Amino acid sequence: MTARRPTRQALAVVLLVLAWGSTFAAVKVGLDSAPPILFGGLRSILGGAVMVVLALARSGRPALRTTWPAYAVLTLLNVVLFFSLQTLAILELPSGLAAVLIYLQPVLVGVLAAPLLGESLTGLKIAGLLLGFAGIVVVSAGAFQGHTSLVGVGYAVVGALIWALGTIAFKRYADRVDVWWSVAIPFLVGGVVLSLGGAAVEGTHITWSGEFVVAFLYASLVGTALSWSLWFGLVGSGEAGRAASYIFFVPLVSLSIGAVFLHETLGLSLLAGAALVVLGVYLVNRRPAGGVE
Repeated sequence: MTARRPTRQALAVVLLVLAWGSTFAAVKVGLDSAPPILFGGLRSILGGAVMVVLALARSGRPALRTTWPAYAVLTLLNVVLFFSLQTLAILELPSGLAAVLIYLQPVLVGVLAAPLLGESLTGLKIAGLLLGFAGIVVVSAGAFQGHTSLVGVGYAVVGALIWALGTIAFKRYADRVDVWWSVAIPFLVGGVVLSLGGAAVEGTHITWSGEFVVAFLYASLVGTALSWSLWFGLVGSGEAGRAASYIFFVPLVSLSIGAVFLHETLGLSLLAGAALVVLGVYLVNRRPAGGVE
């Protein structure tokens, strides 16, 4: 059992990074045909609906009478606020700057997990988190050109903070809520809220095509249902700060997939940034000799 658990965790990390990294390309295709908040809401509804079926099969009905406040907090933080702020940041900022600011999340999780969850924050972890973030800056630097909106910066930074708080909230509630329902309920309910808000503000026009349907299904099933289940599974089974460090790999995968399928350009900055990210994640997850921190 002890040999299998690290292997399963490593597989979950790889699948999560591939799922979230590839979802950026699917969302980019989807947003060419649908309003952004409406698209986010609809993919959340479909992903959440699939997770409801799986949650019923795996865990039975949720004990909402005692756990509904926890699910309400997860819905507000991880779906309604985070998805909205992330979308607004992407619309207001150059893509590279938006990515850098949103991926402050692992740093914020590492810092906040110390006082809020009692996790250790060693000098090695701090160095690793800063190196990982530096890697994201290097990778995204080429996409900084364009108008920079202070409002957009605010959206991105607050979005990163909300995402970090949503991660910490799940870790706090992990012994009271079910992992499957922690994805199913927030994304189904939050998706309805986002869809109604998006329809009211943006309208409901969608240009339907085979390409859009494929992108929508991928973003819903892989980018929402699968990825968030893996994410909460990782956070629930270990330290939130260590789990969050793996998110630094997501932009690397996203850029690589964009180069292959969307004909975007890659440069030496990707290799340099990747080296920093790998080193940073290693330092965050490295355990001192004897396993004592």
